[in-house]
Amino acid sequence: MSTSARRTAALVLVGLVLLSFNLRPAAISVGPVLAEVRDAFEMSGATAGLLTSLPVIAFAVFGALAPAAAHRIGIHRVTLLALLAAIAGLVGRVLTHQEGVFLLLSLVALAGMAMANVLLPSLVKLHFPDRIGRVTAIYTTALSIGLTSALVLTVPISAAFGGWRSGLGAWAILAVLAAMPWLSLIAHDRHLETAPRSIRFVDVARTPLGVAMALFFGLQSLQAYVIFGWFPQLWRDSGYSATVAGLLAGVVAGMSIPLSLWLPNVLARSEDPRRLMLTVIAAYPVGYLGLMVAPYALAPVWAVVLGVAAATFPLILTLIGLRARTPEGTAALSAFTQSTGYLVAAIGPFLIGVVHDASGGWNLPLLILLLLALPLFALATYMSRPRYVEDQLRASSPRT
Repeated sequence: MSTSARRTAALVLVGLVLLSFNLRPAAISVGPVLAEVRDAFEMSGATAGLLTSLPVIAFAVFGALAPAAAHRIGIHRVTLLALLAAIAGLVGRVLTHQEGVFLLLSLVALAGMAMANVLLPSLVKLHFPDRIGRVTAIYTTALSIGLTSALVLTVPISAAFGGWRSGLGAWAILAVLAAMPWLSLIAHDRHLETAPRSIRFVDVARTPLGVAMALFFGLQSLQAYVIFGWFPQLWRDSGYSATVAGLLAGVVAGMSIPLSLWLPNVLARSEDPRRLMLTVIAAYPVGYLGLMVAPYALAPVWAVVLGVAAATFPLILTLIGLRARTPEGTAALSAFTQSTGYLVAAIGPFLIGVVHDASGGWNLPLLILLLLALPLFALATYMSRPRYVEDQLRASSPRT
């Protein structure tokens, strides 16, 4: 590899790490200061519900648009534009005093993050085709650190610098830093591909692999949304203080940091990744059964176990890069998998909230979560076999 190529690879890697770190704070940072945001705008419960649903809406809708935008104007340019949208939304929403504008600018920031989120596997496939596992491990670790940081640091920053606007606005500074490498990388889009797109979002929907991966992504994301949205309340109901309950949720998020650094590389190197996939998935029923039996006494243990289960996220991102032969196929598979998956995931927090209110406890919601985790075993078994979305599309095309 030439010196110029090594410099480009290093710049891309830095860009991917900084981008990944910024993919979750726009969505996650609102939660810790939601009460203060509601007070500032005199926000109703319905509007607060809409605000907390915006990440799912953005990731489902705007994520689906990312491959077409990348094909038309270039994947590096779209990544930079996505970061600029995030910066504009993050800065603008802490300056406004109007509820509607706050919601709109939050959506702008989330739309940018949604498009970048979908393009990450394709960028890895394009620049590091022989190191997908290693590079995916690096960027998913950065993503996990960003998520955990937003959960843990937003409140202290708010307290230290005068309120929730500072706590939310701080993440815009990091987004500006993340945009810097992409100012140079957009030169890679100077000569755009003029051939028509061979794989579209709707094409992936016709493949068994695409459907399986979307269902897997949706069901594992559903578990994560419920855990981070409802389990702090579960632990408070079992007897812990709000502070400790939040720390337990932080343990779940924090576990994904070392696992994200390790597991994607193991998966990519494995000739039969089924064993790894099934072992990680098995942590879901173990954690849920444990919470039914001993929600207070062994809460830290179950938080660790569920943190292991949450490592299904970096594993499915790794598989997106491994189950397509080309960057274009990776982008289309990533868009369909994540956009459709997030629509599935959106059902989870609402369903669990309704069931909890109706049953008056947590055992029935936990049982439902356990049952929803079971299809992951069959889906993982199917996805672990070497299949490629391009091959399935060719096989399904009518022969002339």
